[in-house]
Amino acid sequence: DLSWITVLSQRILPHIHTGMAKSTVPLQLMLLIVRGIFMPASAQVCSLLGQPALPSLSAEREINIGAIFSIHRNALLKMHNYTSKPDPTTCVRSYDSLQNVIQLMCFIHHSLNLREFKFAQALIFAIEEINNSTQLLPGISLGYKIYDSCRSIAQTILSGMALMNGYEDTLSDTSCPRPPATLAIVGESTSSPTIGLASVVGPFSLPVISHFATCACLSDRKRYPSFFRTISSDYYQSRALAQLVKHFGWTWVGTVRSRNDYGNNGIAAFEEAAKEVGVCIEYSEAILSSDPQEQFLKTLEVIKKGTARVVLAFMALGDFLPLLKVISQHKIRGIQWVGSESWITSQTLAETKEYSFLSGALGFAIANAKLMGLREFLVNVHPDQEPNNELLKEFWETVFQCSFRNNGSNGCTGSERLAELHNEYTDVSELRIVNKVYTAVYAVAYTLQNVLKDFRSSTNSSKRGRPTPQMVNEENLVLKYMRDVRFTVKTGEEIFFDESGDPVSRYDLVNWQPAEDGSVQFEHVGLYDSSLPSQQRLQVNQGHILWVEKRGQLPVSMCSEICPPGTRKAVQKGRPVCCYDCIPCAEGEISNGTDSSDCFPCDLEYWSNERKDGCVLKVVEFLYYTEIMGVVFCIFSFIGVLLTAMVSFLFYLHKETSIVRANNSELSFLLLFSLSLCFLCSLTFIGRPTEWSCMLRHTAFGITFVLCISCVLGKTIVVLMAFKATLPGSNVMKWFGPLQQRLSVVSLTLIQLIICVLWLTISPPFPYMNLNYYREKIILECHLGSALGFWAVLGYTGLLSIMCFLLAFLARKLPDNFNEAKFITFSMLIFCAVWLTCIPAYVSSPGKFTVAVQIFAILASSFGLLFCIFVPKCYIILLKPEKNTKKHIMRK
Repeated sequence: DLSWITVLSQRILPHIHTGMAKSTVPLQLMLLIVRGIFMPASAQVCSLLGQPALPSLSAEREINIGAIFSIHRNALLKMHNYTSKPDPTTCVRSYDSLQNVIQLMCFIHHSLNLREFKFAQALIFAIEEINNSTQLLPGISLGYKIYDSCRSIAQTILSGMALMNGYEDTLSDTSCPRPPATLAIVGESTSSPTIGLASVVGPFSLPVISHFATCACLSDRKRYPSFFRTISSDYYQSRALAQLVKHFGWTWVGTVRSRNDYGNNGIAAFEEAAKEVGVCIEYSEAILSSDPQEQFLKTLEVIKKGTARVVLAFMALGDFLPLLKVISQHKIRGIQWVGSESWITSQTLAETKEYSFLSGALGFAIANAKLMGLREFLVNVHPDQEPNNELLKEFWETVFQCSFRNNGSNGCTGSERLAELHNEYTDVSELRIVNKVYTAVYAVAYTLQNVLKDFRSSTNSSKRGRPTPQMVNEENLVLKYMRDVRFTVKTGEEIFFDESGDPVSRYDLVNWQPAEDGSVQFEHVGLYDSSLPSQQRLQVNQGHILWVEKRGQLPVSMCSEICPPGTRKAVQKGRPVCCYDCIPCAEGEISNGTDSSDCFPCDLEYWSNERKDGCVLKVVEFLYYTEIMGVVFCIFSFIGVLLTAMVSFLFYLHKETSIVRANNSELSFLLLFSLSLCFLCSLTFIGRPTEWSCMLRHTAFGITFVLCISCVLGKTIVVLMAFKATLPGSNVMKWFGPLQQRLSVVSLTLIQLIICVLWLTISPPFPYMNLNYYREKIILECHLGSALGFWAVLGYTGLLSIMCFLLAFLARKLPDNFNEAKFITFSMLIFCAVWLTCIPAYVSSPGKFTVAVQIFAILASSFGLLFCIFVPKCYIILLKPEKNTKKHIMRK
C-alpha cells in the first residue's frame, strides 16, 4: 500500500539525504522505498519483499514483545553477485564445513553464546511469570518473538524491521497502515547493533529497551527518541573508572578498547574524566574480534613495551577473548587489569585456567540480584518442548558436547539433565545482566498496564473488550507511558527512567579472587552511586582487595616517581603531564604533600624549613645581650663607666690641686657625669626593642651627648675668654663666670630636650618588624617614627660638635703651659670623625648591625672625649705631681 510506503519514505529519505542513516538502512528497505515511488496508486495490497526474517524462539499471543539477542557470535558472510535473489543472512552454525564430530563440537562451542541464550530464556521466564500473575496485566496474555542477530548490525536491523512489519508472506488485511507486530523490543546486548536498531525503529515510535547497551551516545533523545535501557550509561561508568584509577594513585595507565561504539565512546568519556583528575593514558589500542591475528600481536607488543602497570580494558566480551588468548600464549604477567562491566563478571573468563593472569582484576559491575525460580526454569528447557526448533537442539548439543546426528558415543539421547551441569547457563549466582533483561520485560508490562488502565477508563463500557495491538498502540501510547513508568520489581529495586531514558546509575566494585576450591569469585569490595554527592559516590574497601599475582601490596603505575614533600613537579618537555621531574622548592616556599604541582610561599612571618615541607616562624633578629657582639659592647660600656668613675674619684681627691682648678673643675665633673650617661646610654640599644626602649635609646642618646658637648663647649669658651680677659681694660670674664657657664650648658641641653619632646609627641619611635630586608628572617628594629625628629636631634648634636671643634681649634696655640684647648680639639676631631664615618655605615647596615654601628659610634666618641680631655690630666696628677703647681701651670 502506498500509504505505508509513503510513511517509510517520509521517515527515511531525509536521513539518507543528509547521510545520517547510510550505514543503518538495509537494502531491502531502500528497494521498498524505490518501489513505492514508482508503484501505481491503484495498488492497495501490501506484500513482503525479500526473504522473511523468522524468530529463533517465539510464542505469539494477544500482545507480543519482541527481543533481539546475539545468540550466535558471528553471522555467515556471503558475497552477492547481484545476479540472483540473495539468500537470507544466517548465523555461523552450518555443519557442512565440519569434517568430523570433534570439529563439530568445537565449532558449536565457539559459535553458540550461552550467556545470550540465557538472556533469551530469562525474557521467557519473565513473560511466563507475568502471565501467571493476577496483579499485573490480569486477563492479558503476553507473547514473545526472539530474534538472533549473530552480533551483526545488518541482521539486527533486519530483525527490527521484521518485529515492526511481521513476517507473513500474505496478509488477510489489505490495509497497510497497521500497528507493529510487537509493541516493544528488548535488546540488543551491545551498543553498535542497538544504535542501528534504535535509529531505524525510533522514527516509528516503537520503544526499544536495552539490557546491555551502555554507550553514552544512546542518551541523545534527538537521535534516539524511543530508546530506553535498564542498565547504566557508560558516561557514569567511565567517570567511575577514572575516579577508581585516581583513588589508587594510578596516574599512568594503558587502555584497550573495542573498535566500535561501545569501546570508542566509553574510552573517550574515560579520557575526558581522567584528564580532569590528573590521570594520563600511555597508549590506547583498539581491536575487534574480526581483526586479523597481526592486529592482536601488535596490541600485545604495545602492552609489553608500555611502562604502565595498569591496563583498562573497555571491551565487549567477544572482542576481549581473542586478545586474552594471545596474551596467555605469550605469558604476559604482572599487569593489573581494570575492566568494564561487559566482561568483569564473565564466568567464561573466570573459569578458564589459561586466563589466570586476570586474578586480581578490578572493575565495576551491575549490581547482582537473585531471581527466585529462575534456575528451575532454566534447567527445564528441553528440545522436546519444540521438536522443530533447531536452536534448542543446538543449545543441547553445545552444553552436553553431543550431536543428534550421531548415534554413537557422542550422540545426544535427550535424557541428559541440565540440573547436573554447572556452567554459565545454569549458574544463577551472577544474574547482573540477566536481571536487567528481567527488569526490561517488567518495564514493558507495567507500561502496558498503565496504558490499558487509562485506555479502558477513557472508553465507554459498550466499546470495552479484549485489547488488541491496534488499541494499545493508538497514538504511540506505549512510548508515551514508558517515559513515566515507575515500579518496583520483586528484587526491591525501584525502576524509572530519566528524560534521556536512563536509569539511576549504581555499580558494584568487584575483585577477582581465587576461592578455596580453585574457582574464581567476584568479591564485592566497593560501590559507586551516581545519586550521591560527588565526594561520596565512590566507596572502596581497600583492605579486602587482592591485587595482581595475589600480592597484598598496591601496584604502582606512574610515569615518574612520586615527588616527595618539599618538591614540585616540572613537566618534561614533549611528554604528558604525568611525566615530570621533581624540583626542590625555592627558599621561602613549601609543598607539604606528595606530587605537588606548585610550591606555596609561606606567610610573611614564616619561612620554609630545611626540607621545604613546612613553614616555621622566621628568626627574629635583634642585638641580644647574650650574643658575642652584645657582650663585647656591654663590657666596653661598663669599662667606660668604670674609667669615668675612676677619673671622677681621682679628680675629687685632687680637687684642690692647680690642674683641676685651672681647668674649671665644675664643668669637668659635669662632663664626667655626662660621659658616664653616654656609656650607659649605649646599653639601651641592646636587647629586644620595645616601645619604651625605642623612645629611650634615641632621646637619651641625643640629650646626654648634647650635655656632654655643651660642657666641652663651655670649657672651650672659658679658655678663649680667659686670654681675652688678660688684655688691659677687658671686662669679658664677668659674662663667663660659673653662673653663666651653668646657664649655657642648661640652655643648650634644653634645646635638645625640647626637640626630643616634640619628636616623642608628634611621631615617636616604635618597635617594627622589618620583613623586607631579609626573606628568611625578621629584623626587629626601632622605627624612627618621624625621620625629621631623628635628624633634628642628630643635626643639633653635630652642630654643637662642629662649633666646639672650631673654637677649640682657634684656642689650640694660646700661650698656656697646659692649654686644654688643644686636647679638646683632638677629642672633637675624633668625635666628628667617628660620627661622619658612622652615618653612612648606619644607613647601609642591615638589622642588628645598624644598632651595632650606633653603639660603636657612641662608645668611640665617648672614649675619645674621656681619653683626650682627662687622660693627660690624670697623667700629671698621678705621674708628674711636681708639675701640678700654679707656678708651673702659669709659667710666665
